[in-house]
Amino acid sequence: MLSGIILAESKQPETNSFIIPYFGWKNVLKHCASAFTLPCGTVLTNRIAKSALSENIGSYSHAPTPTLIQAYRVWASGHPGLLITGNIMVDKRALGEPRNVVIEDYTHFDQLQEWANAVKGTEVHLWPQINHPGRQAFSWINKEVVAPSKVSIKLGGASWLFREPKPLEEFEIWEIIKRFGNTARICKEAGFTGCQIHGAHGYLVSQFLSPLTNQRNDQWGGSLVNRARFVVEIYKEIRKQVGPKYPIGIKINSADFQRGGFDELESMQVVEILSQLGMDLIEISGGTYERPTMVKGNRKKSTEEREAYFLDYIEKVRQKTDKPLMLTGGFRTVSVMETALANQKVDIVGLGRPFCLYPQLAQDIFKEKKSHFSTPIPKIGVPLLDRIGGVELPWYEMQIQRLGEGQKPDPKLSGLRVFGTTISRLIRKSFQKN
Repeated sequence: MLSGIILAESKQPETNSFIIPYFGWKNVLKHCASAFTLPCGTVLTNRIAKSALSENIGSYSHAPTPTLIQAYRVWASGHPGLLITGNIMVDKRALGEPRNVVIEDYTHFDQLQEWANAVKGTEVHLWPQINHPGRQAFSWINKEVVAPSKVSIKLGGASWLFREPKPLEEFEIWEIIKRFGNTARICKEAGFTGCQIHGAHGYLVSQFLSPLTNQRNDQWGGSLVNRARFVVEIYKEIRKQVGPKYPIGIKINSADFQRGGFDELESMQVVEILSQLGMDLIEISGGTYERPTMVKGNRKKSTEEREAYFLDYIEKVRQKTDKPLMLTGGFRTVSVMETALANQKVDIVGLGRPFCLYPQLAQDIFKEKKSHFSTPIPKIGVPLLDRIGGVELPWYEMQIQRLGEGQKPDPKLSGLRVFGTTISRLIRKSFQKN
């Protein structure tokens, strides 16, 4: 449920010095509309990408549904350069949400092919985001949860929602690594044109990287090189299974925003490591369930008034890598997107939640229909739920469902209605066998 636009506190000055004056659309679309070639040779027709969002509308047997597939047809008709799916899990025993799509074999291959074909007739690229939740998996939909170490999620009164994780054994780590490669290969065979490793937001790859959640004393823990070994081996396994010309990207935290956790310095070092391996696209994000910086209630007012919240980090990491950088977090104004690209601070502009309310977003930009894309923050007045995005995140999932059902987005959709629907789904899943 953490996929999508992630907004974090930034050390940028209060004034957005990179915003350019608006002199007319012809002056601000030069870079947004330009093509971009990834290191592997894949060409994106423009610089606008839909970043991963939790859809949570797969079937309860974890297959792509007609509703999910249709939502991607709608997005593809707007011709962004790249669409990245929400979480595709590598193991049906490890779910982040009740209706995650899971690809661990060819059981749902026909539906997977149909999903990949959602972009047919366009030049849009469609990549699955491949993930394992680790300890960040709700107890009522997972009989057992695993993690690098026996470190439970601390969410105050909501901690009971998560089981204490079982530390992974060596053979289990290698099995999960193989699963990432297996999922990527099957998706390639189905017709997806690239893939992204989810290495952010407190999921398993992120858990291995963080010294707070990785307290191992073997080759998978301790030093940063050891903590990064898991994601390095995942990249190598995927590359082995998909070949040298298939795009592989990663979403990685600029920081976890937790004291003693994965910080900016370590993040930049991991980016260097992954760049040397040959990563094709590095998306910058941030936060975890314990520090859910994508939720408006967890951001300072000054942060909310800015755009491109990770731009200060991007400027630093740009000195560490020549690989393409995608920034997701806060972009709402076309002039800000264009200036970030023009100044070569980013190569690809990532947007998540705006795509839920403006499904033709790329064309809205290129055809000069809109210059700003606002996104509401629904709440129900329960502080704990509002703080952790208990309504905000599923509210956007329901907007995706509306797209897939042939309806228009509804900016006035009731948060209470969404909350009720979410609880109903969770209860239904709790009575099913995992």
